[in-house]
Amino acid sequence: MAAQMAVNSGASLWGPLKELWETVDGAVLRRQLESVHLLDLQLKKHKPHFLSLYKNPPKSAEQREKVRKASTEGIAIQGQQGSRLLPEQLLSEAFILSDLFDIGELAALELLLAGEQQQPHFPGLTRGLVAVLLYWDGKLCVANSLRTLIQSRHGKTFTLDLSGELVALTTRFTDELMIQGLTKRILTLLSEIHVTREFERLQKERGLGNEKHRKEVSDLIKECRQALADSLFSWTCQSPLSKDDTLALIVHLETVTAQADGSLDSVNLALVMALLYCLDVSFVEQGTEDRDDLIQTLPLLTERQYVAAVHNRLMDGQPWKLPGLQAVCRLAWALSLRVLSQLPQGCALVEFTEADEALADQALLGDVFLFMKEGILGCESFAQEEFYIRRLHSLITDFLALMPMKVKQLRNRADEDARLVHMSLQMDSELPSSMRKDLEHLMILIGEFYSKDSFGLELGLEFWGHTESLQHTSLQGSYLGMALQRPPHKQVVLSKFVRQMGDLLPSTLYISYLRMLKGLANGPQCAHYSFSLLKTNGASHSDNIQGVSGSPVSWEHFFHSLMLYHENLRRDFPNPDASQYRHPSLRGITQREMEGLTSFLQLLTTIITWSENARLALCEHPQWTPVVVMLGLLQCSVPPVLKAELLLCLAAFGKSPEIAASLWQSLEYTQILQTVRAPGQRQAAGIEVELNEIESSSEEYPLTRGFCHLISTLVESSLPINLGAGHRVPGFQPYLNFLRDSVFLPFPTRAYRHPAEKWEVADAVLEVFHKLLRDHEPQPSDFVPEMVELQGEQVAAHKPPGHSIMFHLLNDSPVLALCLSLLEEGVRQLDTYAPFPGKKHLESAVLRCLCLLDLALQKEVVFMDLLRESQASLLVSPLEQLLQGVSPQTRRADHIVNIARYLYHSSSNPEAAFHSAKILRRISNYPNIQTRLVGDFTHDQSVSDKLMAGFVECLDSEEAEEGTENGDDSDPQKKVARIRHETQIHMLNLLITSLELKTPNLALYLLGYEVKKPVSSTNLQDPGVLGCPRSCLHAILSLLQRGTEKRSGPVLTQQAPHLAELCYQVIYQLCTCSDTSGPTMRYLRTSQDFLFSHLQHLPFILPSNQIAALSQMSWLMKTAAIELRVTSLNRQRSHTQRLVSLLLDDQPHTQHTADGESGMEEETRSVSGFLHFDTVSKVRRKLLSVLDAIDFSQDMPELLQLDFFERTQIEQVISNCEHVNEKGHTVCNVKLLHRVLVAEVNALQGMAAIGQRPLLMEEVNSILQQVVERNRVRRSLSAKRHALQSWRSLVETLLTACPADLIPADDRQLIIRDLLLDLHDKVLSEEAAGELMPIVAGAVFTLTAHLSQSVLSEQQQGARLEASSGFASIANSALHLILRKLLDFILCTGGGYQRLRAHLYGSLLYYLQIAQKPEEPDTLQTAGKAMWERLTAPEDGFSKLQRENLAIIESYGNALMEVVCRDACDGHEISRMLALAVLDRILSIDRQNQWLLYVCNSGYLRSLVESLRQDDVALQSLLTPQPPLLKPLYIYESKMALLTRVAKTGQGAVELLRCGLVAQLIECQVFDMVPDSDAHRVMRDPSGFIPSPMDRYRQILLPTLRLFQVILTSTTMNHQQGAAQVLQWLIVHADTIQSLLRCQELSLGALQELSLLTGIISKTALPGALETGGEINSAVLMEFQGHINRFQRLCLSLLGRLVGSERERLLKQAEIAAPGDSAERREEMEVAMQQVCANIMEYCQTLLLQSSAQAQFSICLFSPSGSEPAGRDGGRSDLSSTLPSMAYSRAPSLGLVLYLLKNSAADFFRFHQSHRQSLGKLQTLDQLPPEELKELCQGLVSGPGGVEKISSVQRSLLAKRRLVQLINNRAKLLSLCSYVIETCLFVLWRHLEYYLLHCTPTDPKDSLMPGASLYRSRLTDDSFGGLQASGGRGLGLSRVSQQDLDLLKSDMAAGFGEALQRKLLEVEGLYSQVRSRYTFIQALVRRIRGLLRQPKS
Repeated sequence: MAAQMAVNSGASLWGPLKELWETVDGAVLRRQLESVHLLDLQLKKHKPHFLSLYKNPPKSAEQREKVRKASTEGIAIQGQQGSRLLPEQLLSEAFILSDLFDIGELAALELLLAGEQQQPHFPGLTRGLVAVLLYWDGKLCVANSLRTLIQSRHGKTFTLDLSGELVALTTRFTDELMIQGLTKRILTLLSEIHVTREFERLQKERGLGNEKHRKEVSDLIKECRQALADSLFSWTCQSPLSKDDTLALIVHLETVTAQADGSLDSVNLALVMALLYCLDVSFVEQGTEDRDDLIQTLPLLTERQYVAAVHNRLMDGQPWKLPGLQAVCRLAWALSLRVLSQLPQGCALVEFTEADEALADQALLGDVFLFMKEGILGCESFAQEEFYIRRLHSLITDFLALMPMKVKQLRNRADEDARLVHMSLQMDSELPSSMRKDLEHLMILIGEFYSKDSFGLELGLEFWGHTESLQHTSLQGSYLGMALQRPPHKQVVLSKFVRQMGDLLPSTLYISYLRMLKGLANGPQCAHYSFSLLKTNGASHSDNIQGVSGSPVSWEHFFHSLMLYHENLRRDFPNPDASQYRHPSLRGITQREMEGLTSFLQLLTTIITWSENARLALCEHPQWTPVVVMLGLLQCSVPPVLKAELLLCLAAFGKSPEIAASLWQSLEYTQILQTVRAPGQRQAAGIEVELNEIESSSEEYPLTRGFCHLISTLVESSLPINLGAGHRVPGFQPYLNFLRDSVFLPFPTRAYRHPAEKWEVADAVLEVFHKLLRDHEPQPSDFVPEMVELQGEQVAAHKPPGHSIMFHLLNDSPVLALCLSLLEEGVRQLDTYAPFPGKKHLESAVLRCLCLLDLALQKEVVFMDLLRESQASLLVSPLEQLLQGVSPQTRRADHIVNIARYLYHSSSNPEAAFHSAKILRRISNYPNIQTRLVGDFTHDQSVSDKLMAGFVECLDSEEAEEGTENGDDSDPQKKVARIRHETQIHMLNLLITSLELKTPNLALYLLGYEVKKPVSSTNLQDPGVLGCPRSCLHAILSLLQRGTEKRSGPVLTQQAPHLAELCYQVIYQLCTCSDTSGPTMRYLRTSQDFLFSHLQHLPFILPSNQIAALSQMSWLMKTAAIELRVTSLNRQRSHTQRLVSLLLDDQPHTQHTADGESGMEEETRSVSGFLHFDTVSKVRRKLLSVLDAIDFSQDMPELLQLDFFERTQIEQVISNCEHVNEKGHTVCNVKLLHRVLVAEVNALQGMAAIGQRPLLMEEVNSILQQVVERNRVRRSLSAKRHALQSWRSLVETLLTACPADLIPADDRQLIIRDLLLDLHDKVLSEEAAGELMPIVAGAVFTLTAHLSQSVLSEQQQGARLEASSGFASIANSALHLILRKLLDFILCTGGGYQRLRAHLYGSLLYYLQIAQKPEEPDTLQTAGKAMWERLTAPEDGFSKLQRENLAIIESYGNALMEVVCRDACDGHEISRMLALAVLDRILSIDRQNQWLLYVCNSGYLRSLVESLRQDDVALQSLLTPQPPLLKPLYIYESKMALLTRVAKTGQGAVELLRCGLVAQLIECQVFDMVPDSDAHRVMRDPSGFIPSPMDRYRQILLPTLRLFQVILTSTTMNHQQGAAQVLQWLIVHADTIQSLLRCQELSLGALQELSLLTGIISKTALPGALETGGEINSAVLMEFQGHINRFQRLCLSLLGRLVGSERERLLKQAEIAAPGDSAERREEMEVAMQQVCANIMEYCQTLLLQSSAQAQFSICLFSPSGSEPAGRDGGRSDLSSTLPSMAYSRAPSLGLVLYLLKNSAADFFRFHQSHRQSLGKLQTLDQLPPEELKELCQGLVSGPGGVEKISSVQRSLLAKRRLVQLINNRAKLLSLCSYVIETCLFVLWRHLEYYLLHCTPTDPKDSLMPGASLYRSRLTDDSFGGLQASGGRGLGLSRVSQQDLDLLKSDMAAGFGEALQRKLLEVEGLYSQVRSRYTFIQALVRRIRGLLRQPKS
C-alpha cells in the first residue's frame, strides 16, 4: 500500500484529467490524426472517472496519518527520488481542503502541491485558492470530455464528419456508460451541485479570494453543471434514452423552478430540450439514408411499455412546479402521438394516440405558448444553440400543420372574444373575465422566435410556402436535413396560416399579427415575401379617402394613416414661442394607436433593413412619400417613443446611399435639429429642446438615441459638404456641435430612469465620432482658412468634422477629459467582475473611446506635419503627451495605466485589450515617454502586478489563432481568436520597439528585468522561484516551447507563423543587447535548454507561409550564433559541443524520445528504426537542410499590361507611394495608391469616361494586385536574404569562434566541402535570384578561407602527405570540384556584380594557396643529392595539385582570362586588387605561359603599364602629411606585384620593356618627392594603421626597385637594353637617389632601400652601359659619366658606414627604438646590411673586371693603405676615421676591405652555429621545454599575455614556424657572408697585385694637387676616361709614394695572418662543398699570400 501512497505532484484530481480533456479535444474537435490511439489509451485509463462521475476519492485514517507525519518523516513524491518534508502549514491546509470537498487527504495534499506549482499563473492568489480552482477545473475537464465524446456519436440529428474508427470507439465507450446509469448520475449531480451552496461552504473555510477568483470559481461550477446537462441533451439529440432514464428525466423536470424573470436557466433549458428530443419523431418524415436503422432503435416505435410509461406519466393530473413546462411537454407528446398515429407502427398504439387532442387541450390550458415565449425564449442561452432553435421551430410548425382544427378553434375563439370586447366597449361594461389569449400568444411567440436569427438559418421561409431544401452546414457539422424536399403539404398549411390570419383581422389581434409578421420578415428572402404580401393586400380598390377598403395590414393602409396623422397634427402645430409647447396635447393619437403605429414602424424597419428593393420602391413611391411624412411627423407633438421609432425607420432608409443624400437635405430643410436661428426667435426649437426639456424630465432618452443612430447611418453613406448652403455656413458642423455639446459632454450628469440607458447614449454618440474620425484623412486644405459668402458677407468656412474631432483630441479639451474618465470608469466597473445594467453598452462605449485615441495617435503625425507646414495659428499638443496628464478623479497621472489595465480583462473583453495594446504600441515609439511609463507602471505594486498579469494573460491566451489578413468575421469565435492573436502581435512589436530604446524601458519591465538597478545584474528565474512573477519572457518562452518535445516541433511555428517569428526576434534582441545578453543567455541555457530544443527541429517548413518560416529560422540562427560565440569565449565546452554536433553531424541522432510520446508511436518508431537506421548510416547535416529550406528562386511579377494608363506614369506613381516599413523593407502603400488611382479615375470628365469607368476600375484593380504581388516578392526576397545572412553568420561563427578542436580537421574539411558544393549548386541553378548572390559569395569566401586554413594546418601538423589518397583529408577530386564551381560562379556573374566577384577572387586565392608549398627549412644539405636524383624524384602532392588546378583553370579558356583581366584593369578598387592578385597567382603556376601570352597579346598588360602614369598623381597626394585615402597605394602595390611576377620570366620582362614600362616610371614624379622625415614625426597616426609619410614613400619606391631588379635579372640576353633603361631612370631621378645613398639615419626601411638601390646600381652604373645608347652627343655622355662616378663614390662610402662598430651601433639603436619586435627586426636589418655589403663588393668586382682583364691595366678603387679603420674601441667611426690621412679622404682604404673580410668570417661562424642550434631544436620540437616554446612564439603573437591564451597545438605550430624562419634567415646570411668573403678576397688580390707589382711610386713632395683623383688608370680606352676626375695618367701615377706601398705591405701581412687564412679555408670547407658550389677562396688566399711574401723588388 505504501508504494501506492506516493503523492502525484500533478494532482490526480487535476493533471491527468486535464490531459484527458486535451486528448479528447484533439481527437474529436481538432481532428488530429494521431490522437485516436491516444484517446483509446486515455479512455481505458479514465473509465472509472466516468463511471463514478464526480465521485471523490474517500478519506481514510491511514491517509490522514501518513499526511500528518509528512512534516517529520517526509512523503514520497512520484518522479522524485527520496521523500520530501512538507511544512506544517501546508498539511493543515490539506486537511481543511479535504474536509471542504470531502476528498481523500492525499488527494487534497496533491491539489495543494499542484496549486503551489501553478501559482505563478494566478498572480495574487495563494496556493489554497489555486487548489480550489484546480479542483473544479478537473471536474470541468471530465464533464467537457463526456459532452464531447457524446457529441461525436453517430445519430439522427447532426454529424461531426469524423472517421468511422473514432466514432465506433466513442459510441462503444459511451454506450457502456449509459448502461451503467449515466443519466441518473447526471440528474443527481445537477440537483446536488449549486453555486450558492458551494459558495457558502467555501466562504466558511475562507476558500474564496478576490472578485476575479470568485468569478472564476462560480464560472467553473456553472460550466460543470452546463456541460453535464449538455451531455444529456447531446445524447438525446442523437439516440433515444431508455424508458427508465426518460421517466427519471421527467421526474426531475417536475420539480424544476424558473428564475426571477420567469425564464428557465440554461441548465434546465438543456434538460427540457433533452426531453423534447426524446419525444421527437419528426425525423421519420425526413428521407435520410439510414432512416430505417434509426426507426429500429427508436423505443417510441418499438416498445409499447415505453410509450405507455411516458404517456401515463404525462397524463398524470399531478401539477408540476412549473405548469407552463408541463404544458410544453404535453404539447410535444401530443404532436408525437399525432405523428405516430399516421405511421404504420402506430396501429398498435391506438389507445394512446387517441388521447392527442385531450393532451393538446390540456397544454393550451397551461398557457403553453406564453411559457414558450417567456420561459424558453427568455433564456439567454436559447439563441446560442442551433438545435434548440430547430426543435422549437419544428414544435411550432408541427402544431400548426398537424393540428389545423385546433388552430381554427383558436381563431374562432379570438373572433368571439373580439366581439365581446367590442360590445363591452360600446356599452362601457366590464370586460369578460374568461377571455383566453392563446392565439395572441401564439402570434407573439412566432414573432419573437423568428426575429432572432443568430445562425442565419432563415427558418421563417417555411411560412412563405417557399420550397427549398433545408440543407445547411453549421458550426456543429452538417445538418442532416433532407435531400428530398419536405412534403409541400406542411408549407401549404403554414403559408395559408399567415395569409388567413390577416384576413378580416379582429382589432384585438392587429398588433400581435404585426409582431408575427415582423418576426417572419427577418432575413433577406423573408423580407422580400412580406413586402410582397403587404403590397398585394392593399391592391388599390378605390381612391375613396374616407373608407379605404384594402386590408388594414397593407402598405396602402399604413402610409395612408400616417399621412392622415400628419395632416391632423400639423394643423394644430403650435407656435414654437407659445408656452403650451411644453405640454403638447396628445389628442391626436391614443395609446392603442401608438402601439399599432409602433408595431407597423418596426415591421417596416425590419423589411427595409433586409431588402434594398423594398427600400427603394417605398421611398420612390409618388403618393406615399414615407420619408417626407415621417420627417413631418417628427416636427409634430408626438411622444418621444414614436419619434424614436420614426428616426430608426429613417435610419433604415438611409442605408442606401441614393436615399441618404436626399435625406440629408430633407433633414436640414425640416430643421429637426435647428441649425438656422430665425431673427428675433427667443429660444431654440427642435430636437435640442426635446432633449433638454422633455426627455430630461422624463429621464428617458429614446429620441436622442434614435437621432444618433440616424446620423451614424447617414454619415456612413455620405457626408454632405454643402449642407445648408445659402442659409448658414455650409457643412456638418452644427450637427457635430449638438452631438458633442448637448449629447456627449452632459451625458454623465443627466438623470436616467434605467441606469443602462446612460451607457446606450454614450455608445450611440461615440459611434458617430468614431466613424467621422475613421474616415477622415488630414489634408493640407484643412489648415488653410477658407471663406464663404453668406448673405453678402465673408464668413469663415467650417472644417471637416474629422478635423474638428482631431483638434479636440489633441488639446486638453472636455471631450478628451470625458473619454479618459470614461475609460477609467470602465476599467473600474470591469474590476468588480459583477454584472450591472448596461454593461454591454459600457464596454462598447469604452471600446469606441479606445478606437478614437488609437485613430488620433495614428493620424497625429500627418496632422502635425501639415499644421507645421501651413503655419496656421492652431495650438495642439501631441496626444501621447496629453495622456501623461493628471487625472482629475485620482489626482495621479494614470491615464496610460488605465488604458493598459484593459489588458487584464482580455478574457472577457478581447477587443478592448486589442485596442489597448495598439495604443501602447503607438506610444512606445517615443523614447522620452517610455522612461516615465516605467515609473507609472511600477509606482504602485498592486497595479504593477496587475499590469504584468494582464500583459502575460494576453500573450498566454490559448484561444488566439492566426487568421487570414481580411478573414471573414462571420464566425464570432474565429473573429475573437483573430483579435486575440493580433493583440499578441502588437504586444510583441511593443517589446521589439522598446528594446531598441535606452534603458529603463517598458520591455525590460515587462520581460522581468531589473529597472531600478543595472539591467545586467538581473537574475532571471522560472516563475514562482524566489518570488519571481510570471513575466512576458516566460509567456513568450512557453508559447515557443509548446510541442518542442514532440516530433512535429514547436506548435507555434505552424499555427501562428508570424507570432512565432516575432517571439524569436524578441529573444534574439535580448541576446544581442549587451545589457540583457548575459542574464538572458544564462537563463535560456540553464532553465530552458531553449536553443538546443528548437534548433533540433530546423528547418521549419511552411508551404503556406514561406516568408514567416524563413524569418523564424533567421532569428533563431542568429541567436544560435551568439550562443556559440559566448559559450566559446567562456570556455563552456559541453554547451558548445552539443550545439556544434547538432548542427554539423551527419550521423543520425536518436532524438525525440520524449516521455510524452509513448505508446503506439514508440512501437512504430522502434520498428522503423530497425528498418531504417541500419541501412542509412548518414543523414543530411542540419546546416545543409536549413540551406535546402531557403529557396533561391524567386518568381517575379510580370510587367503591367495596361490599356488606359500610361505605364511610365503608373510606375512613377507607384514609386511615389513607396515607403520603408518598420522592418526596413521598401513597400508600396496599397491604400494610398488606391486613393490616388481612384481620384484620377473620378477626375475624368465626359460621357466616354463614364462608359469606360468599369473597365478603368478593373485596370486599377489589376494594378493594385500587381503592386501587392510586388510587395510580396520584396518581402520574400528580403526574408530569403535575411535567412541566408543568418545562415552565413551561423556557419562563420561555427568555423571561426568555436574552439578548433571541437571539429577535427578531417571532419572540418568534409563539412566545408559539403557546404561549399551545396551553396554553389543552389546559386548556380538557372532560377537563382541575383539579390542573394552577394551573400553567397561572402559565405563562399569565408568557407574557402577556412578550408585553406584547415588543409594547411593539417599539413603543418605533420600531415599525411605520404598517404596516396590525396593531398589532405579532403580528396583532390573534391578540391577540383570546388574549383570548378568557383570558376563557374565567377563566370556566371558576367559583366555586372564586380563587387561580388571580389569575394570570389578572394576565395580563389585562398583555394590556390592550398597547393602552395609551405616554407621549408634550408638545412644546407642539398649538395648531397645529385642533380639527376632531384630531376627523377617523384612529384610531390603540392606540385601534382598545382598541375591539376592549372589544367582546370586552362580548360575555361579565354572567357575566364577575359573576366579576370577586365576586373584587374578597371572597376572597384578591392575587386581590382584581388583580380590583380589572382592574375599574379595564376601566372606564378602557369608553366606553359598561356596566361602570360594572353595578357601580353590582348593589350591588358600595356593598359596596366600605361595606367602607372595616372597613378602618379594619386600617389603624390599620398605623400602629404594627412593623406586622403590609401586606396591608390594598395592598388599600386598590387599592380607592381603583378608586373614583378610578369618580369620573372625572360619573355615577360622583354614584353614589359617593349610596353615602355621604364619609360612610364621615368615620367613618374612621385619618386622625387622624398618626405622630410623629421617634420612628420608629430603627425603620426595614433592607431598605427596609417603609416608615416616616409614609410608611405618607401611603399611606393621599394616595389619599383624590386621590379627593376627582377627585370635586370630576367633580361640576361638583352641585358644591355634593360640596364640602359634602368640607368636612365636612375639618372633622371639622380638627385633623389644620391640623397637616399647619403642617408644619415640608417633605419630598417633605409637599409632595405639601400640594399635594393645598390643592387640595381651594381648592375647598371657601369662604364659599358652607355655604349648601347648609340649616337649620344658628348655633352650628354659627360653628364652621364659624372652621375655614374657619383653613384660609385657614394656606394663605396656606404661601405665604410656598414662595416665595423657602426653596424653594431645601428642594430642597438633599432632595438631601443622598437623593443617589442626586436628579434625579427634585428634579423631583417642584419640581412639588409649584409646585402648592401655584398652588392657593393659585387659592384667593385664588376668594375674591376670590366676595366681590364689583367691587373696592371685595372683601375683602382681603394687607396693603398692597409690600416684597418679606427674606432673599434668604441670611438666614433666616421668616414674620416676610416682613412689614414686627409689626402685619401675620398677613397676608402684597402684596410676597409680587409676589415670587412675579417668581420664576415667571424659572422659566418656565428651564424653557422646559430643555424645548427635552430635545426637541432626543430628536429626535437616535441621535447622542447614549455618556456622555450613560449619564447619562440613571443614574436609571432601580438599583445601582452597573447601566448597564454593559445592552445598547446597552436603553440608548437607557431614555434615551428618561428624556427623555420630563423633557419632560413641564417641560411641567407651564410650565403651572403660567403659571397662577401669571396668578393673581398678578389678585390684585395687585384689591388695588391697592382700596387705591389705594377705600381711605380712617386715622391710625396710632388704631390701639390689636392687629393682630387683616387683612381689610377693605365687604360688607353677613351671611353673610360670619364672615370678619372682629372684624366692625367702620369699625374695620377706619381702620387703613391714608396713609403705608402711599404706600409701597405706590412699592414696587409699583419692583417692577413695565419689565423684568418685558416678561418677562410674553413669557411670554404663548411659551406662551399655542401652548397655544391665551388668557390675560389682557396685560390685567392694562396695568391694573396704569395703577393705578401714576395721580396721587395
